Amino acid sequence: MANAVVSQSGGPTGVINASLVGVIEEARNHPDIDTLYGAVHAVAGIVKDEFIDLTDVSDETLEILAASPSSGLGSSRDKPDKAYVEKMINVFKKRNIEYFFYIGGNDSANTCYIVNQVADEMGLDLKAFHIPKTIDNDLRVTDHCPGYGTAAKFVACALMGDDLDNRALPGVKIDVIMGREAGWLTAATALGKQRDDDGPHLQYFPEKPVSMEKMAADIKAVYDKLGRCVVAVSEGIRAEDGNLWGKKLQENAEVDAHGNVQLSGSGALADFLATEIKSRLGIARVRADTFGYLQRSFAGLQSKTDAEEARRCGRQAVIYSKDNDNGSVAMKRVGTGKDYKIELFMTELKNVAEHTKDLDEKYINSEGNGITEAFVDYAMPLVGDLPRTEYLGNRPKV
Repeated sequence: MANAVVSQSGGPTGVINASLVGVIEEARNHPDIDTLYGAVHAVAGIVKDEFIDLTDVSDETLEILAASPSSGLGSSRDKPDKAYVEKMINVFKKRNIEYFFYIGGNDSANTCYIVNQVADEMGLDLKAFHIPKTIDNDLRVTDHCPGYGTAAKFVACALMGDDLDNRALPGVKIDVIMGREAGWLTAATALGKQRDDDGPHLQYFPEKPVSMEKMAADIKAVYDKLGRCVVAVSEGIRAEDGNLWGKKLQENAEVDAHGNVQLSGSGALADFLATEIKSRLGIARVRADTFGYLQRSFAGLQSKTDAEEARRCGRQAVIYSKDNDNGSVAMKRVGTGKDYKIELFMTELKNVAEHTKDLDEKYINSEGNGITEAFVDYAMPLVGDLPRTEYLGNRPKV
């Protein structure tokens, strides 16, 4: 008999708790796992020996938890070095922990990889498994990531409402969306478009560097045609020299333990873009919002598909741990459209660790300022049904 630990790392999502619940449910099916611990605040909690017992959590609580956004066990952005991991392994030895389930993104996969290696060096037979999570949808190998479908649904709905607001009081509206390295989430802002003149009319992604001159010209063209313009911009958009616009605007940019510049917690990029567009184009009504952390943990707006797949990934990690030493759960799409479905498979941790996946070129239009129909086909099954809206102002005037 041995014990297991599960924890959640990095930015929360709308379905990361569904993956946690999947781990809890499946662990109960394996008598050789005696106690399943939950590490409070991920690796930071492990080194402090801060655990809770998840073995007897009620089914009712688990169902509520699975539908709850954010990380039910708390999170951490600590980047463990070897000395840090050695402290973790000593705690594992003390508590007879031989299974480590880590729910997170590419940095979390790397942590899982390092923990597994150090455990071997320290003589602990530890099964280390990564369960994918990120709203950025930028993990390699997997077709898509748990957390993305729900965040994509949020930004799609938000832009539907923002576009209607912009119709009521026309002008230029700029929305800054999460996505440091990849434009997957910004691409999803267009999924709710129902009319030919619906926004967002323009979208800008980290994969396509853009000058202020180009952006201003694009906005002017739309504004001249429609009398308004809604723009969705990734927080990670880059200037033509390849540098982050967000970093350019922060002289003393804050970074986390992984070296990432803090972008979502600042409205600097939105304010800068609004000021530039207003001064360059002379448009009186120019507004900007930074969606920030609302995109990660908005209650009541789960994608059903996303929640179900996240739970499956949690379950499958436990199943894989019975016959394998380490790995990461990944998804393969085996059906499209109404026949959409996925299969789960295991990949090596090193294939996911640290690296990211760009928004595919085929999903970006030739102008670099919008999406293609191929992206809609890719993303809609992950998001599910979106609300229908109506607008009367397009009807013929009498």
